Amino acid sequence: MPRSVNAVASRARRKKILKQVKGQFGRRKNVWTVAKNAYEKGGVYAYRDRKTKKRNFRSLWIVRINAGVREFGMSYSVFMGKLHARNIQLDRKVLADLAMNNPVAFKAIVDLVK
Repeated sequence: MPRSVNAVASRARRKKILKQVKGQFGRRKNVWTVAKNAYEKGGVYAYRDRKTKKRNFRSLWIVRINAGVREFGMSYSVFMGKLHARNIQLDRKVLADLAMNNPVAFKAIVDLVK
């Protein structure tokens, strides 16, 4: 009796990964072993960078708040300290958005903190 290898499932498995790496450069898009490695490495980067993205955004918000507050002669750390002392519970994302897109409202918050 001939050996059964279930080529249908094997091909489907390979096609699924080759579809995921479509658009990559060189042999990464069409050679099975290279594509498989590229796919796995991409998954590692995706997992790692989901965490890194949160750090990057928080850092961006801090930079924007600091730039907005410097116009009123205050530093970021002093502003955040006074904000918490006043028990104003606005997160950094909202504060950064106000500093960029709504300077009038941001100035009102700074005046309230001063």
